[in-house]
Amino acid sequence: MSMFLLVRHGHADNVGKAINGRSPSVELTERGRREAREVAERLRGVGLSAVLSSPLERARQTAAPLAEAVGVRVDVRQELNELDYGQWTGKSYAELEGDPRWKAFNSFRSGTRIPGGETMLEVQARVAGLMLALREEYHGSRVALVSHADTIRAALMHFLGLPLDFVLRVVLEPASVSVLALEEWGAELRCLNHTGALPVL
Repeated sequence: MSMFLLVRHGHADNVGKAINGRSPSVELTERGRREAREVAERLRGVGLSAVLSSPLERARQTAAPLAEAVGVRVDVRQELNELDYGQWTGKSYAELEGDPRWKAFNSFRSGTRIPGGETMLEVQARVAGLMLALREEYHGSRVALVSHADTIRAALMHFLGLPLDFVLRVVLEPASVSVLALEEWGAELRCLNHTGALPVL
């Protein structure tokens, strides 16, 4: 059995207001930096073997204190990157409300491509593929993956056998931790969207 601790990055500029997507130099706010330190303290004693991160600044800034706390280096992986929001990158949610493509994307995630960007199926394929490879590389270990809400939700939907069109039913707060165990017989969700002390793993 391998256990994955899926960590959403802390609060960053425009979280909840606009789509940061893969915009460069979107950093954690002061609140987000505090959350990153708190995540490191919460996970310090769980026995992590590795800390992997999305290449985006806000994820790497969340991963850095955790990696330092457990004595490893941050391993940056493109597979953990944010969903490519293409033409919607930088737009506010208010701006997108009148776009029928935005409505289609949020009601039919499994079959709608973002203009100039990715589909959720593509995101799901890359992150699930990485986790399956990591299960072999870190068999029997605990690994933290620091990423983004849609990327983490795509992974959860895959391993729990849930339709991608239900993805918005899963809430992931900034700096939350969700724990997924990959057993030989399948996957087991140990906790979801934890922002406080984790249960015994």
